Amino acid sequence: QVQLVESGGGLVQAGGSLRLSCAASGRTFSTYTMGWFRQAPGKEREFVAAISRSGSGTYHADSVKGRFTITRDNAKNTVYLQMNSLRPEDTAVYYCAACSTFRTTVVLTTIAPYDYWGQGTQVTVSS
Repeated sequence: QVQLVESGGGLVQAGGSLRLSCAASGRTFSTYTMGWFRQAPGKEREFVAAISRSGSGTYHADSVKGRFTITRDNAKNTVYLQMNSLRPEDTAVYYCAACSTFRTTVVLTTIAPYDYWGQGTQVTVSS
């Protein structure tokens, strides 16, 4: 069982930056592939980024590539999402998720393979 707690959300002007954190409980954090998703009002939850167990492999959605960066610190049981050049369309609740089994990159962009989810943190970008 893994519990995930996101933090770092807030209100920021367009062009600004935020860093989200997701702290995981338990001693097996390094065995999970981690992902970030977001959900805007009235829209489906969408993939943002994923990172491999060691942190050596990352994958970002085209909509955030070059602006957002996912990283992890296994010693701190934490995954991060650095968000730069924020846009109003980035406004959403951001969720981190943990996947316990090996999956291809394509599969990791979907909700299905993730076993655990956090409660989410609100990010609002004003124009």
